[in-house]
Amino acid sequence: MKVILKADVKGSGKKGEVIEVSDGYAKNFLLKKGLAEIATAGGINEAHQKRTAEQYHKEESEKALKALAAELKGKKVTVAIRAGENGKVFGSVTTAQIAAALSELGYEVDKKKIAVKEPIKTIGTAEAEVRLMEGAVAKITVEVVPLT
Repeated sequence: MKVILKADVKGSGKKGEVIEVSDGYAKNFLLKKGLAEIATAGGINEAHQKRTAEQYHKEESEKALKALAAELKGKKVTVAIRAGENGKVFGSVTTAQIAAALSELGYEVDKKKIAVKEPIKTIGTAEAEVRLMEGAVAKITVEVVPLT
């Protein structure tokens, strides 16, 4: 019997897949628990269209993230932080502060996507990476200035 899965079923398949299973398994387990529905021509067509639409949206978001990474590459952001007279900062520059500085430039980036090799604890410049996704990484320069 052909069924369309409504949820991921371990050992059988992922949500939206059309699979062939035995009649007993379909009737007594999948259909009874609401994990699947009987595959009709309309249902199979609808599942195929959903998969196609999801793939298209995924590709579009990947394109947008790669374009954002290309735009961010080489950008310089300025972060103001409290510092002592010798140029040593109180605490360190956080990824949240870098994300806020990027948002002031008009780029909305989650602080979890920003990585610094080592904590920024001095006045001056440092490098940071914005990892938007696999293959979309941009290196930015962070300029740390004392807060006046």
